[in-house]
Parts: sequence; C-alpha cells; structure tokens
Amino acid sequence: MKRNIIVCGLISGAIVAVMMVTSTSLCYQSGNFEGSMVIGYATMILAFSLIFVAVRNFRDKHNGGTVTFGEAFKIGLFISLIASTIYVLVWLVDYYLFVPDFLEKYSATMIKNVKEEGGTSAEINKTVAEMAGYKEMYKNPLFVILLTYTEILPVGLIVSLICALILKRKTVSL
Repeated sequence: MKRNIIVCGLISGAIVAVMMVTSTSLCYQSGNFEGSMVIGYATMILAFSLIFVAVRNFRDKHNGGTVTFGEAFKIGLFISLIASTIYVLVWLVDYYLFVPDFLEKYSATMIKNVKEEGGTSAEINKTVAEMAGYKEMYKNPLFVILLTYTEILPVGLIVSLICALILKRKTVSL
C-alpha cells in the first residue's frame, strides 16, 4: 500500500506542479490571468484521479477485493498530502526565485478587470483592499505555504471522499 501511495502521490504532484509552473509562466508573461484558475483546478482533478486508481488497485490486487471507507479515504488523504506538498514546494521555489513580483502583476490585473467591467468605486476599493491583504500575507512565507495548501488540498480531500464512497466494498460477493 505504501508504494502505491508514494508512486501515485509523486505522479499527482508532478502533474500539478508542471501545470502550475507552465500556467504561472504563461500568465506572468502575457499579463492575462483569465482562465488559468479553470485550467489549474481541472489539472488538479485530473492529477487526483490517481486516487481512484490507487484505491482500486489496493482493493482489487492487494486486499482481496475489499476496502473500507476509512482505508480508501486514508489512501486518498496520503496521496493528496504528497501531491499538495510537492505543489506547495514548487510554488515556493517558483515564486521566490523566478516570479517574485507575481502578486504585484496579479493584483494590478484584478483591479484593472474590476475597473474595465464597470465596477463601482466600492467594488474597486474592495478589490484593492483584498489585494493589499494578500500582498501583506505574502510577506510571511508561512502564510504563502498555508494559502497555497488551501488552493489544492481541499480538492484532493473531496476527490478522496468521492473515491472512498464509490470504491468501498466490505465483502466480496461470490
């Protein structure tokens, strides 16, 4: 089971990390951040589909055709933690070494979008305040880590929960 978790976690982590670096690079260079969230979350779901593969593999090949909800969820949880940690570590390296002004560009784009959409001054001020809050939080690496985990880990937990519900099987039918 451990090998199954490690392999699937590393592959999932590699998928989300490569896509995140590619997406960040493209958005950063073009100044267009539209659509990157959709692509990012779609990639996360794709990467976390390996949870299904890992649980099914464990159930059918290593556990005699049975798996409890708890065992299945635990497998998904560990894969999610491995993949999320890789994602966070890669983001830290990317952010601090290659795109240290990413948040400046992202903030400017978000404020510009609100203005172009005809946002009221209250909406613009709210966006400015929100972006200023993120900039302040990003001064502390601990907050960068926590915020980055909140992007990906909930997706992994939801996929783990769904896979555990779908694949649980207490006894083998004969």
